[in-house]
Amino acid sequence: MGNQVEKLTHLSYKEVPTADPTGVDRDDGPRIGVSYIFSNDDEDMEPQPPPQGPNGGGVGLPDGGDGPSLPRPQPYDPRLHEVECSVFYRDECIYQKSFSPGSAALSTYTPENLLNKCRPGDLVEFVSQAQYPHWAVYVGNFQVVHLHRLEVSNSFLTDASQGRRGRVVNDLYRYKPLSPSAVVRNALAHVGAKERELSWRNSESFAAWCRYGKREFKIGGELRIGKQPYRLQIQLSAQRSHTLEFQSLEDLIMEKRRNDQIGRTAVLQELATHLHPEPDEGDSDAARTTPPPGRPPAPGREEEDREAVVH
Repeated sequence: MGNQVEKLTHLSYKEVPTADPTGVDRDDGPRIGVSYIFSNDDEDMEPQPPPQGPNGGGVGLPDGGDGPSLPRPQPYDPRLHEVECSVFYRDECIYQKSFSPGSAALSTYTPENLLNKCRPGDLVEFVSQAQYPHWAVYVGNFQVVHLHRLEVSNSFLTDASQGRRGRVVNDLYRYKPLSPSAVVRNALAHVGAKERELSWRNSESFAAWCRYGKREFKIGGELRIGKQPYRLQIQLSAQRSHTLEFQSLEDLIMEKRRNDQIGRTAVLQELATHLHPEPDEGDSDAARTTPPPGRPPAPGREEEDREAVVH
């Protein structure tokens, strides 16, 4: 096994296959460079929204009645709650969320209105303040396939939304998509998979794998060798940004989703408090660091040239 590892470490990244040409990734062997870690889907840790009455009041209480009621949630505004960011693999931009003119639309819709915009093979994202975004694959007939609570399920879109607003997000990742039929086939083939049968850490990674077929979205889908090739560029203002570096797309997605969950204001406050970006004179305004203190580093990020660990 040692000889096999030595041989693999001398492969260039382009020599490592990322997907089966048919769109069905058959990588069932051991993954190199990362431990098998079967942690709960990060969405399991999020607080669930309280049930709402037809006019925004709590369920079980008459709307506008004399009993105590929960405060009505504020309207969701992506520009206020979401973080503008870009993801780079070396010098190639592979993901971008931007509110600038001409960028992909990030407007959200009620689940009922969203159904009118979905086509089989589309990626759907449900969003709400202080919650992890939830991704799903629309497979037609008002249904989606999604990873939720450690199981891949086939649900009606309105049920999967859990009352959250949603949008089609086909244009966030810039990879070349598979055909709509292949995307639907990838999703449906894994319905019923749960716990240790899963190869994805969260709903976004599962849905993106279904659409693009790239093993980088899987748990341990990449060799964690050498320098960090991925960069998460967080937009602080129109002129300033801050960059975090990662060895794998899997680690980067976890950090990006954490930022989505805590919200734009908290992210900016955290960066201002812990990171203090101070670009050198004459350089661009982008600062580059590892994650802030107090947050555990992603596996394999302690040393740039750390050797791969085989499990």
